Amino acid sequence: MAATMKLSTLGYAASMLSTGLLDEQFQKLLLLQDGSDPNFVVEIITLFCEDGERTIGELTKQLDKRCVNFDEVADFVHKLEGSSATVGAQRVKNACIQFLEFCKEKSRDGCLKTLDTLRVVFYDVSGKFKAMLQLEQQQAEATK
Repeated sequence: MAATMKLSTLGYAASMLSTGLLDEQFQKLLLLQDGSDPNFVVEIITLFCEDGERTIGELTKQLDKRCVNFDEVADFVHKLEGSSATVGAQRVKNACIQFLEFCKEKSRDGCLKTLDTLRVVFYDVSGKFKAMLQLEQQQAEATK
């Protein structure tokens, strides 16, 4: 994708980097793309988006329980933190770090507030990733 990514798609990614949605890890991810697996980056981003949605749904369920198991909640947050670090989703990763602090404190209110923040930043990044991938797909189809 790095070698084949179209200029406008790279510009979209650069915009995400300049606004702090992504960090340098995303650039490193792009560099891993090679001809042996041309869909590598697309697959990683797609997995991040799909897994993130499921994880946020699970966090919502966990925090809606009368008796919250903060260790379980922390496990889900760790999973999202790891995948966000892999794709360079800096704001999501930072929200996860804050979320984990509230898990340590066993603060349901803190977790709920941070979940709201996490939801906003995740869907912002996810929506932009999806738009970027759609643009890339449209450009690939136009050059066929």
